[in-house]
Amino acid sequence: MTVLITGAAGFIGFHTARRLLAQGERVVGVDNLNPYYSPALKDDRLRQLVDHPNFSFHQINIADRVAMDGALGGLKLTSIIHLAAQAGVRYSIENPFAYVEANLVGHMVILELARQQTALEHLVYASSSSVYGGNTALPFSEADRVDEPISLYAATKKADELLSQSYAHLYGIPQTGLRFFTVYGPWGRPDMALWLFTEAILAGRPIKVFNHGDMRRDFTYVDDIVTGIVAARDKPPVRTDEKAAPHRIYNIGNNHPEELGRLISLLEGALGKKAEKILEPMQPGDVKETYADLTAIERDLGFQPAVTIDEGIPKFVAWYRDYHNI
Repeated sequence: MTVLITGAAGFIGFHTARRLLAQGERVVGVDNLNPYYSPALKDDRLRQLVDHPNFSFHQINIADRVAMDGALGGLKLTSIIHLAAQAGVRYSIENPFAYVEANLVGHMVILELARQQTALEHLVYASSSSVYGGNTALPFSEADRVDEPISLYAATKKADELLSQSYAHLYGIPQTGLRFFTVYGPWGRPDMALWLFTEAILAGRPIKVFNHGDMRRDFTYVDDIVTGIVAARDKPPVRTDEKAAPHRIYNIGNNHPEELGRLISLLEGALGKKAEKILEPMQPGDVKETYADLTAIERDLGFQPAVTIDEGIPKFVAWYRDYHNI
């Protein structure tokens, strides 16, 4: 089996590639190594993969259709795990065209690549809990309306779901979209709260706590996310009749939203240092609470998260100290 992973040098893509290589699969990775956050971190992730005999890597912008076709068009892929994207709600306010290129044009390029792959069994792609916008019905269910995004990032992810629905309907390409809920863990992203808090606390700097700390997140450990990705990949949807496109959408989270203050307390305990907090108002495009209803993914794929933040945060801190030689 040959699987293409886009965003292979990214946080979730790296962990997914490592899991599949450990299972004996052949992995082709693609990433443009852009400077949204430290390319050195992405290089360090890649160094964990490049010596594996079943791994190959192409540095390509997924929105570059000519480059993608030239590098990948001759491959016989059995599955695609499309994780490359321009991430971040706040950054989308400052750099909107980066999201249009990576998340819309890039997704379209992947759909066309999938359409040309005669042996392809399944395309799994990353959506986001951000599509729920200001939804106040908790927990968030896949049946909820998601047509009122409050950030451009969320709008691009919802648009990706619609593009995939059309290609599943028109061409019968089996697809699964996964709405990720606040992923964290070793090799994580420096733009996310856990990394920013850890870095600041260790340096003796204050941390910014938005909405005056009145926030809850469904923090999901990266190993659980990868387990869900692989479970989805291994069970493609089946077209049961001409009107039913082989396309499904699942939440993938921890099903247990945590107070931001509890996350900070656990982090302080793992670091052995207290945080100095600066209370700030809510940022544009952000939401107060996320909470994943996992009924569908548990029923169809048997997915159940296994790692609580009590376990996951110390694991992240241990990795962070080791990575930075602290």
